[in-house]
Amino acid sequence: MEIVRLVLLVAHLLGFAALAGGLLTQVGQTEKTVTKLTVWGARIAFLAGVLLVGVLESGDGDVNHAKVGIKLLVGLVIVALAEANAKKPTVSDAVYYLLAGLTLVNLVVAVFVSPAHGHY
Repeated sequence: MEIVRLVLLVAHLLGFAALAGGLLTQVGQTEKTVTKLTVWGARIAFLAGVLLVGVLESGDGDVNHAKVGIKLLVGLVIVALAEANAKKPTVSDAVYYLLAGLTLVNLVVAVFVSPAHGHY
């Protein structure tokens, strides 16, 4: 089960990297879009995160549910915003910075909210 957890953790981190990278590549541009990289990064990070929690729950069952709940809610909003704006030729600065801000919030929660038992 440890291998599955590690594979899901890597997928989660790669999804986050794609999401953040898709956003960061547009920082200096005047017209911003929600790229395929951003959308797929959001999808992968969200799905891998949900599966990761499932694997952790099936193991020792000691998961910080407050942390998971916050990350789940923020991740769901990120995915919804990315999906809703994926086909638009451009997005407003408000949408772009909301996506970037929520991505940062999820990172901060992941790093600074302590895990219940050292895993998540």
